[in-house]
Amino acid sequence: MKKHNFSAGPAILPASVMEEAARAAIDFNGMGLSILEISHRSKEFEAVMAEAEQLVRDLSGAGDEYGVLFLSGGASSQFFMAPMNLLNEEDTACYVDSGVWAAKAIKEAKNFGKIEVAASSKESNYSFIPKSYALSPAAKYLHLTSNNTIYGTQLHELPETDLPIVCDMSSDMFSRPIDMERYGLIYAGAQKNLGPAGVTLVMVKKDLLGHVSRKLPAMLDYRTHIEGESMYNTPPVFPIYVMMLTLRWVAAQGGLDAMALHNVQKAQLLYNEIDANPCFKGTVAEEDRSLMNVCFLPEKAEYEAPFMEACKAAGLVGLKGHRSVGGFRASIYNAMSQESVQVLTDVMRDFAQRVG
Repeated sequence: MKKHNFSAGPAILPASVMEEAARAAIDFNGMGLSILEISHRSKEFEAVMAEAEQLVRDLSGAGDEYGVLFLSGGASSQFFMAPMNLLNEEDTACYVDSGVWAAKAIKEAKNFGKIEVAASSKESNYSFIPKSYALSPAAKYLHLTSNNTIYGTQLHELPETDLPIVCDMSSDMFSRPIDMERYGLIYAGAQKNLGPAGVTLVMVKKDLLGHVSRKLPAMLDYRTHIEGESMYNTPPVFPIYVMMLTLRWVAAQGGLDAMALHNVQKAQLLYNEIDANPCFKGTVAEEDRSLMNVCFLPEKAEYEAPFMEACKAAGLVGLKGHRSVGGFRASIYNAMSQESVQVLTDVMRDFAQRVG
């Protein structure tokens, strides 16, 4: 039976990417060696790194004013690395608290400067994206989380501000076009849309760096990795290679405009079923619904177990909702096909007919 993988992350990858990565794990580029055992200083891997960087720039529109980095430590390391590099102790930064990961970023940033929480939806269990808030004109940057994986909310419009925006895009990176001019720093763990776990993409405007008075450890200084072209230390070779393959796939699909259309169509199909089906209900404000993570609840608690059994029988996996929300969560990242979403909506419709 075909499996339809709705896991929130590590998440689905394009089949062609996994097939090519599997071949490279045995024999990379006809070298007679695995990608897992070649030197990161070899010309073969240097070509991988160069292509990965160029694909990031081509897809995002990032110019030479941005450093493009492939780092270890996950997006959680960026919660402290960003303010460590951008804030002095007397400086202020503004953060929007729109979910668990935003709250963790706020906690870490308080170790490095004065943090103002401009807005929060915590009291509503993060069921919407805060939109109206005042920002300190003296702030060095505004930190946002573009998509909240746990709660199923997504930022669809950037706030009006002249502040550089620092953004955690871990769960919707390259799912839609990016207006790079608005961002000072973007970071994203790979394991949603970009590749496997183990590498984090960072794009940082170079002129924001070098202004803090604290002494930075070399490994936590963005300038170290810009100068070393992400090879100051041994990089995560295989995850970067799979990311490169995934970015190739995105480009071959038509780039970010094509991804956005694909993702809107999938999400509309699923949300339309949730809204029409008497057995289910959405969990967040409609205007803030995520195109990546669709959260929904059963109308009756006793529906949950039999619906999960129906999903299992149809080969649908990874649909259990996060404990903070409950119910169900369908993560429909770039590599998720409309066919798989259709199977889920068919199961939902059949379930309603059966229990009705």
